[in-house]
Amino acid sequence: MENDNKLNRAKKKVEEMKGFYIHLAVYIVINAFILANVYMRTLGDGESFWKFSTFFTPIFWGIGVVFHAAHVFNYNPFFGKSWEERQIQKYIDKDKREAEKFK
Repeated sequence: MENDNKLNRAKKKVEEMKGFYIHLAVYIVINAFILANVYMRTLGDGESFWKFSTFFTPIFWGIGVVFHAAHVFNYNPFFGKSWEERQIQKYIDKDKREAEKFK
């Protein structure tokens, strides 16, 4: 039973990683295509390629890719294990203080 559970968790983790790598590959291909098209168009029109609107899609989609990676690879700088341990200890200490009031 425990081995089945470990196997299912491992399969789920591999599927999440696979989904992330597919997301990353699509991000790279689509944004390269978009940027190449915008660059070709700006050469003909005489516009500037280096403006915010040119990079709007890669920037904001890239933020989504970063959050996807953080989820898949369990990276959370704000609410990591040390934060959880500090919060648990804080509530244990608070309960002890409350219990001591009634002794």
